[in-house]
Amino acid sequence: MGNPEYVYASTNNLDSAHRVAIPPPQPFVKSMKNMLKETFFPDDPLRQFKNQPPRRKLILGLQYLFPLLEWGPRYTFKFFKADLIAGITIASLAIPQGISYAKLANLPPILGLYSSFVPPLVYAIMGSSRDLAVGTVAVGSLLTGSMLSNAVNANENPKLYLHLAFTATFFAGLLQAALGIFRLGFIVDFLSHATIVGFMGGAATVVCLQQLKGILGLDHFTHATDVISVMRSVFTQTHQWRWESAVLGCCFLFYLLLARYFSKKKPKLFWISAMAPLTSVILGSILVYLTHAERHGVEVIGNLKKGINPASIMDLQFGSQYLTTTIKTGIVTGIIGLAEGIAVGRSFAMYKNYQIDGNKEMIAFGMMNIVGSCTSCYLTAGPFSRSAVNFNAGCKTAVSNIVMAFAVMITLLFLTPLFHYTPLVVLSSIIIAAMLGLIDCEAAIHLWHIDKFDFVVCLSAYIGVVFGNIEIGLLMAVGLSVLRVLLFVARPRTLVLGNIPNSKIYRNVDQYPNTNNVPGVLILEIDAPIYFANSSYLRERISRWIDDEEDKLKSSGETSLQYVILDMSAVGNIDTSGITMLDEVEKITERRGLKLVLANPGAEVMKKMNKSKFLEKIGQEWIFLTVGDAVGTCNYMLHTCKPKLAADESNV
Repeated sequence: MGNPEYVYASTNNLDSAHRVAIPPPQPFVKSMKNMLKETFFPDDPLRQFKNQPPRRKLILGLQYLFPLLEWGPRYTFKFFKADLIAGITIASLAIPQGISYAKLANLPPILGLYSSFVPPLVYAIMGSSRDLAVGTVAVGSLLTGSMLSNAVNANENPKLYLHLAFTATFFAGLLQAALGIFRLGFIVDFLSHATIVGFMGGAATVVCLQQLKGILGLDHFTHATDVISVMRSVFTQTHQWRWESAVLGCCFLFYLLLARYFSKKKPKLFWISAMAPLTSVILGSILVYLTHAERHGVEVIGNLKKGINPASIMDLQFGSQYLTTTIKTGIVTGIIGLAEGIAVGRSFAMYKNYQIDGNKEMIAFGMMNIVGSCTSCYLTAGPFSRSAVNFNAGCKTAVSNIVMAFAVMITLLFLTPLFHYTPLVVLSSIIIAAMLGLIDCEAAIHLWHIDKFDFVVCLSAYIGVVFGNIEIGLLMAVGLSVLRVLLFVARPRTLVLGNIPNSKIYRNVDQYPNTNNVPGVLILEIDAPIYFANSSYLRERISRWIDDEEDKLKSSGETSLQYVILDMSAVGNIDTSGITMLDEVEKITERRGLKLVLANPGAEVMKKMNKSKFLEKIGQEWIFLTVGDAVGTCNYMLHTCKPKLAADESNV
């Protein structure tokens, strides 16, 4: 449907309207500097260095790298008493968990203690969280074990497997430190909350299923992690189930879950749940020692080497044929460790109303894993269970990690022989109890109620991990998350706006059904930046909105469509493809006898439209500060202009 050409009766209304300003040109170097600053330094970490003398800048720089130098001078004996209690409490949890998680990674149990000694000391110096308790994590241990076992059998070649674990830890630390140094932490944000909930839940389920080997006392078990392979391995060996081991495991699991239940009911009794794993280890060891249960099919840890961490820098395998495997393992475990650790640190920081620097945390995590790989440690992060105990125990600073490290050191130097009779089934019970807390059904239900797509991402991650393997689950979840980001970019929303009665406000007609349409005017809002990825879609979608509006007006007999207003308030940026799209839309509207009008384009959009000469083509008088100004001018033109065709006929 076309419209006759109009003759303006007056243009005073146009001249009096406020104009959208074209920003002054900026040098390319300055523009690039601003862009890089917004991309990599949104928190402006260099602000504190401004207008400071050189000596003060040096001190601030050291405090930035080593936060201990910032809060250390203000440390008090009152803080130390709180940190001492918290440190001893988390040490009682870290020792049995460390031994258990090392077995989960197919590594010697002593490595779990090594990894709870050196890395916490490094984090206490470089970390910015007051509440994070550092140590081995179940999901990272499972990832390390499953990915390295695909290349090397830990039972057939334990020395090589151990060296590959150190090398993978080194690469994990290198990646983490690099992400922090180069301010690339936003990469970790691609692991959305839904992805982490599903992935952690799936990994926890897999870990629990793997512990059936220890609970049932099986000697041979599948190395696969999917539920079908595990169930097949369990039920094809029913004749080898050991009731002694199963009864012992179920009793300790019941005790651990009961302790957690009481601690949740009464948070002041948090120490019951925190002490339960160590209590289980002690009771289990005494029971096995007195009954000689190891002679009746109950496996025990055996000898643990005394002494603190030996150096392992010479054991790193940079030139082996398995280098690709160690790099891949390091990347995956490093990113998962970062995502979990930073999320845990931020959640507790929010409770205590302080900020942690994500990039500084990445550097701290990276350095503790790099140093750890050189001192016989494998992957460490900030596990939620240990950090929650640290928080509930009343920790004040990272000194609680130092106290824990010294408690582990004393254990390594003097107490390791006491773990000789610790039954493996108790370690399996400890792992299962810890993992059940990671299966967050309430979070999944919350996702279902809030956002169905997020729930699908969560469920996909869970199913991929449980029925495939951890790598498949992670790839599925990240792939769906990235797909959603791409859909947001490639298929932005376009909305029809209407006038809220008795106001100059224009809002989405679907959200506000009582809005009024403006006769002869179609108002569309573009709800995203315009890039090459969405420019074709937007051109087609705008054309379809025009078709729909003209069909509706034709069927109702209302005033024909004369103007199309594009509200560009949400268009933060535009590229050359976007400019071309606007040019094509202008041509489409012109061919149909319509006038294209723009409302509130931003500075970047105005700058690029000016440089591309699009402003000259559309006419700057048709660009307005607000939708209200644009509608006012369109109404003015509709009511004060006469069609040129009608004027010519009257002269004949």
